[in-house]
Amino acid sequence: MRKIDAHHHLWKYSPVEHAWIDDSMSVLKQDFLPKDLWKEMEKAGYSGCVAVQASQTEKETQFLLSEASVNPFILGVVGWVNLRHSNIRERLNYFSQFSDFKGVRHVLQDEEDDQFMLQPDFLKGIESLSEFNLTYDILIFPKHLPFALQLVEKFPEQPFVIDHIAKPEIKDGNFSPWKEDIEAVAKHDNVYCKLSGMVTEADWKNWTEEEIHQYIKVVVDAFGVDRVMIGSDWPVCKLAGEYSTVMQVVENFFTKEEDKAKVLGKNAEEFYSLVKKEEAV
Repeated sequence: MRKIDAHHHLWKYSPVEHAWIDDSMSVLKQDFLPKDLWKEMEKAGYSGCVAVQASQTEKETQFLLSEASVNPFILGVVGWVNLRHSNIRERLNYFSQFSDFKGVRHVLQDEEDDQFMLQPDFLKGIESLSEFNLTYDILIFPKHLPFALQLVEKFPEQPFVIDHIAKPEIKDGNFSPWKEDIEAVAKHDNVYCKLSGMVTEADWKNWTEEEIHQYIKVVVDAFGVDRVMIGSDWPVCKLAGEYSTVMQVVENFFTKEEDKAKVLGKNAEEFYSLVKKEEAV
């Protein structure tokens, strides 16, 4: 079984570029590069991964693609491109020349307008993704799920994936209305969900595996084992647990080997069209 981490970040730390890292997250105020990630992946038995944007700049997208080009275990990049740009097709065409460029993400959770994803110019950008066979990662909070539902309904052929199970309030033990809303989104076959970023939505120092599993169960019951994938959210996960610990929590939820094969690798391969670098033409 080939295990793939479908969600991690890389960065050369900059107080300006990474202003979202406040003093409570001081452990993240340093560089996190491929060599650091590979040590963690190797210990946990993972051989491939997908690097996801953390800054809303094309400069970072270029950085991730550059790292992917010289690190064969980075199988894909989900970068940032301004989907509201008047020349969005030109920008997507440029980045699509890189075989590792698999998809796009915008930090929707930080936008003042909860319906930012439904603005006409943003929708035009989403519409352009299909032309280049690109995926879209949806990064939101539970309050955004009703709008995400409208988004995925507008583009039934566009592959979407919900990052971090939409960040439910695990620390407070809240399920509703997140549960009902995630179930509604899951009814659309073009939407997947990442089992990632959960420990950082719980109490960083006192979360339990049982607690996390309750939320995983809701997601797996809604999406099934064919549309969920594991992600470490490294290095952000370090706020609440080390790489191997975080990955093991998700792995332990699944008992059947065929289910593990899908969730720990196969689903990410299919969603992002990943290939081993030695197989790439």
